Amino acid sequence: MKKIKILTITLAIVAITMLAFWGVYIQKQNRMENQMHEYDLAMDLTGSRNIRLKVDTENKTIIKDAEGKEVQEENLTDEQIAEKGYQKEDIPNNSEEVKTLENYKTSKEVIEKRLKKLGVSNYIIKLDEQTGDILIELTENEATDEIVSIPTTQGKFEIVDSETKEVLLTNADIEKVSSIPDSSNGITNVSTPVYLQIEFNKEGRKKLEEISNKYVKAEDTPTEETNTTENTENTENSESVTEKKVTMNIDDTEMMSTSFSEPVKTGKLILSIGGTATDIKDLKDNITRAANIATILDTGNIPVKYTLTENQYVVSDILDTQIEIAIYIILGLVVIGVLVLIIKYKKLGILGAISYIGFISVFMIVARNTNVSISIEGIFGMLVTLILNYIFVSQLSARPTERKTVYGEFFVKIIPIIIMAISFSFIQWIPMSSFGMMMFWGIALIAIYNSIVTNSFLRIETRKEK
Repeated sequence: MKKIKILTITLAIVAITMLAFWGVYIQKQNRMENQMHEYDLAMDLTGSRNIRLKVDTENKTIIKDAEGKEVQEENLTDEQIAEKGYQKEDIPNNSEEVKTLENYKTSKEVIEKRLKKLGVSNYIIKLDEQTGDILIELTENEATDEIVSIPTTQGKFEIVDSETKEVLLTNADIEKVSSIPDSSNGITNVSTPVYLQIEFNKEGRKKLEEISNKYVKAEDTPTEETNTTENTENTENSESVTEKKVTMNIDDTEMMSTSFSEPVKTGKLILSIGGTATDIKDLKDNITRAANIATILDTGNIPVKYTLTENQYVVSDILDTQIEIAIYIILGLVVIGVLVLIIKYKKLGILGAISYIGFISVFMIVARNTNVSISIEGIFGMLVTLILNYIFVSQLSARPTERKTVYGEFFVKIIPIIIMAISFSFIQWIPMSSFGMMMFWGIALIAIYNSIVTNSFLRIETRKEK
């Protein structure tokens, strides 16, 4: 019976080890996908993307009528402008009133909110308070190209009358924006529709209801008046009443134009994004686009217009071969440590060695699934944790009948290390926080894992010897 228990625990450790090193693969859309999270590597290991945003100093040309009001008509020729008595005027994209330190700081805060909402945990953002320029350093990965466009979008949201260009709703009326489905829910069915859901605040809900009452789709059936002799020519060309439409703009760019089928009383506007997907790539593109728009609108608009002047990849100083050499050295030390345990403590050493390998595997899974950016310092934190756990397992193997005493003595001795790990975890600097977080999770795992697995091994074996 005791042998069966030991074998069961050993097989569970083998399964966990395979999970940690090879992952779990599930077939999706004719391909196998690993369901395990990838390691979140810091910039010193993967390289970084340097993005510089410069305050826009260019001008834009607008057209004004005789009363000095801006004309919304597009594609007017110079002759048409002259005929109507309009005038062209160049105005700066950023007026002097906009270029203030307060607006620069607000711009930086909004960009930082967007990066956090996108799940970017490893970044550095700096503001030049004199010029207003912003420098962003991001970890280089497959999502970086998509993220680059997010900080440069101001996020100015408007719903306007399609004809008169009257502004009906703005950012000030928005309470929350989300995408449906969310980009992280793993949906792979190409028929899944993708929506953008805009929830308005109290004032916005009132406005939306009024707008949706006014801009309602026209009926397709002609009215009695349209059949009169006076309107015969009109009915020959159209079988419906002209419907009023609204246009949704982001940064003065039209996203869509529509009318409402019925009054909206929920305070929520749900918009289809991207149309029907034809394959999984289209679906993912639609989901990403909806998520990006939701991020931009949900975090507010950037008061200053910026221009992307630098988008440069910086290669990591750490080569892949150096990382491989470090891994092999650590594996070599683990093998030596395991052999020492077996030679020194015989049966108990074998059980301690199996438990130690299981600890490494669980620690790898924890590192994958926690919000830890692994830097060089983080790897050092992992190594220190493995050493601490090895010392602890050795002490338990040497004194299997005094487990409670060993626990107390060990954790009392490492109290300074525990305090250091917790303190470093809260430092807003990736190298130190990576080290601290790795140590924190590692020490917590030492306490929990060994109380369950190593203790079970030793309790079973010591009972057997009795």
